[in-house]
Amino acid sequence: MIIRKAEFLISAVNKDQYPDMGLPEIAFAGKSNVGKSSMINALLNRRNLARVSSEPGKTQTLNFYNINDEFNFVDLPGYGYAKVSKAEQAKWADMIETYLHGRKELKEVILLVDMRHEPGKNDLMMYDWIRSFGFTGYIIATKTDKLSRSQQIKSMDVIKKTMQVKDTGLIYPFSSTSKQGLEEVWDLFNSIINLQK
Repeated sequence: MIIRKAEFLISAVNKDQYPDMGLPEIAFAGKSNVGKSSMINALLNRRNLARVSSEPGKTQTLNFYNINDEFNFVDLPGYGYAKVSKAEQAKWADMIETYLHGRKELKEVILLVDMRHEPGKNDLMMYDWIRSFGFTGYIIATKTDKLSRSQQIKSMDVIKKTMQVKDTGLIYPFSSTSKQGLEEVWDLFNSIINLQK
């Protein structure tokens, strides 16, 4: 994928703020600090387009990014951060549900999980939620550079079993650091929204 243009559009809290461009969108969900922002930067070959923070729970809005005026990425608020109040968590859940339920431009929601750890209760809940909206159930397993090849294979099996994924082909190993899986992930996006290479 040749990136001619990549820009941050808006941080939205409600649907009145969503970009009105009519472009297809791919959204990313995942636990706080799973590496959504790092992945977006790596995919777009930009260092700081998506703000990366070592502090979990930093993304508290729907962040829209436009690529080549052809499609948008949407970074959803991370979940499962203990220091965030229940009221705040409920607000985020409403925000995400409104987006998932009513956004006709949304073509796919992809769940990110940290390959180093067995998926937790919140990952399972989010995965079931994503599928309940009719999305395919693709998973990107991040931080593969932290594991050896044999550990990655074991981890893929754990993710498949824990998340009850029927087809391993739905799980994509990825590293923002080493760029492992970059082409495969772009091929996936191309199949979702039929991008011109």
